[in-house]
Amino acid sequence: MDVRFISDGTVRSCAPTDLPALLDRPDGLVWVDVPTWDDQAADTLTPLFGFHPLAVQDSMNRNQVPKVHRYADHFFVVLHAPQSGAHGHVHYVELDQFIGGRYLVTVHGPLNPAVDPSTAMVEVNAVLGRLESGRSRPGTGFELSFALLAALTARMRAYTAELTKDVWKLEQQVTAGHLGDPETFLDEMFRVRHGLLTVGTMAALSREVYDRMATIEAFGAGGGQELLHDAVDQFQHLIVMAGGQKDYLQGTIEFYQARTNTKMMIAAERLAVIAAVTLPITALSSVFGMNVIVNERTQWGWVVVILLVMLGMSGALLIWAQRKGWF
Repeated sequence: MDVRFISDGTVRSCAPTDLPALLDRPDGLVWVDVPTWDDQAADTLTPLFGFHPLAVQDSMNRNQVPKVHRYADHFFVVLHAPQSGAHGHVHYVELDQFIGGRYLVTVHGPLNPAVDPSTAMVEVNAVLGRLESGRSRPGTGFELSFALLAALTARMRAYTAELTKDVWKLEQQVTAGHLGDPETFLDEMFRVRHGLLTVGTMAALSREVYDRMATIEAFGAGGGQELLHDAVDQFQHLIVMAGGQKDYLQGTIEFYQARTNTKMMIAAERLAVIAAVTLPITALSSVFGMNVIVNERTQWGWVVVILLVMLGMSGALLIWAQRKGWF
């Protein structure tokens, strides 16, 4: 685990054994980052911070939805960030937080083996960069937690922006008619839509968590409430952005499907005309074939008459189908 002490605009790395002394100090802010919650982390941190066993269990396991639990002197919050995977799959990168007045403990939830472990550190590295450059100077665990939240929403916006590029590319291909293999193209459109649906769902669930925190004034009154309302607003904007692009892509998919269905209908109509035109030929040949053209006794007069009748009937059917507007 990484232990950091933030005081007077500086960030100092400390040993885990320094935690009791750091927590007893009247100044500064303690930040403990745990890559994966294990028995060692539980034995070290639980006695110091008094974490609830259920919250510890949630940190050890994967959580399918964001959540918030309120305790006497801290809050436990679960959030997710999106990460692209193979074949259009979207991985949920989990970030758990124990938020206290003078401390923040962040835990990176279990990752899918297919996900690069560095993807779980995106928000932490972003906040560390801001702290070390002096651009961010949090005074409480709530403010430090909000800084992580801002990095997480920025990641979600960047993910939505990448999907939007794919939406534009697909729309241009549809309108220009350069589709390639139809099955592959349709599969790609549905994969992009799935990504937008996923990030929109993440944002919607996270918004509910922070809306709940604003209701109970988790960060306190005044400035703390402003941070929570800002968080709710950020997630709401993400919902609108992802939903708007998803609807736009859905319109593109429907346009593509409508045009494809129209082409199939036209092809079916033409095939029906061809079948109708050739039907008299098939009927006459089946009836007269064995009687007019038989080995060496072919009756050429009748052959000519039958061929003329066939052509006349087919021509009449073609004229009738054209007047009906079938081709």
